[in-house]
Amino acid sequence: MKLSEGVEAAIHSAAMLARLEGGATMPGSALAEAFGLSPSYLLKHLQALTAARILESVPGPAGGYRLARPAETISLLDIVLAVEGPRPAFRCGEIRQRGPVKLDASAYARPCNINAAMLRAEKAYRAALAAERLSDIVTEYETQGDPRAVAASCAFVTQRARPQKSTATRSNT
Repeated sequence: MKLSEGVEAAIHSAAMLARLEGGATMPGSALAEAFGLSPSYLLKHLQALTAARILESVPGPAGGYRLARPAETISLLDIVLAVEGPRPAFRCGEIRQRGPVKLDASAYARPCNINAAMLRAEKAYRAALAAERLSDIVTEYETQGDPRAVAASCAFVTQRARPQKSTATRSNT
């Protein structure tokens, strides 16, 4: 099974946003920069994550993206489904009913056993993705990743984060 590059970009972006604190946001352009992606390409995936309520888009000059809910409640399956959609990866075209060996339709009354096997595998795959939490991935990276990469990533987040303005600050402006 091959997932699009968009899934990788979406997971990395969500993981980076999971490191923001205090309601801060990060612009989509900064996320694209972090991963060497085209901003317009990444925006499509950030919008899909926003539509799925994984991310929140905050408008305005100090706006950007942040997680819409705690990282502990976001699974990899949530992200994959937001980007790839809910349809199974394998879609049986019933090719057994074509070609020179095709029989009368009554010979195909039972479901295709290849399709059934692929759907069982898809179910197992989705269960495994549902068990993987964004928070666990971030924690594992922070504790087991190369310290240089972790430090560089943390510095990038700190430099590009846009702190949330306090209510008092907003009412005085």
